[in-house]
Amino acid sequence: MTDKRPEAQTEILTLDRMATPVGEMLIVTDGHGAVRALDFADYEARMRKLLARHAPGATITQGRAPEPVRGAITAYFDGDVRALDALPVKTAGTAFQSEVWAALRAIPVGETRSYGQLAAAIGRPSAVRAVGLANGSNPVGVIVPCHRVIGSNGSLTGYAGGLDRKRWLLAHEAAHAV
Repeated sequence: MTDKRPEAQTEILTLDRMATPVGEMLIVTDGHGAVRALDFADYEARMRKLLARHAPGATITQGRAPEPVRGAITAYFDGDVRALDALPVKTAGTAFQSEVWAALRAIPVGETRSYGQLAAAIGRPSAVRAVGLANGSNPVGVIVPCHRVIGSNGSLTGYAGGLDRKRWLLAHEAAHAV
């Protein structure tokens, strides 16, 4: 007897690299143009680890991201700080992570929120630590703006891309948010 089930197709993701004012960025997109990961080149190992969780079994090939994605990233760094808002992203996080990531995208450009405020925004004010963990598991940095989350006392707290980049991104957005 022959097995007639269709073979599972390996998802092909494209990895592109772009220079930005704060270092080279890695952009991973799928065949539909959705951004699957965005990170800085010096954190490539972290990005690949997150991708392994969010796109298990996917094959990553070098290539060029779709022009709308590249154009939005260029526009963002050139001062159009809302250019990333419409970019499609696709992640495979848990329902809770997806809720946190949606709340991150709802933080207006030029503003910040504390982990507590973010937890309250999703209706789970006691889930501050879980919100922090979800924030740190975000594979699509900058587009899903985890850099806009700060400590409850207003201090800059951890950021996977480094605090200098977080400071730069927040200043860049504040200067162009008008």
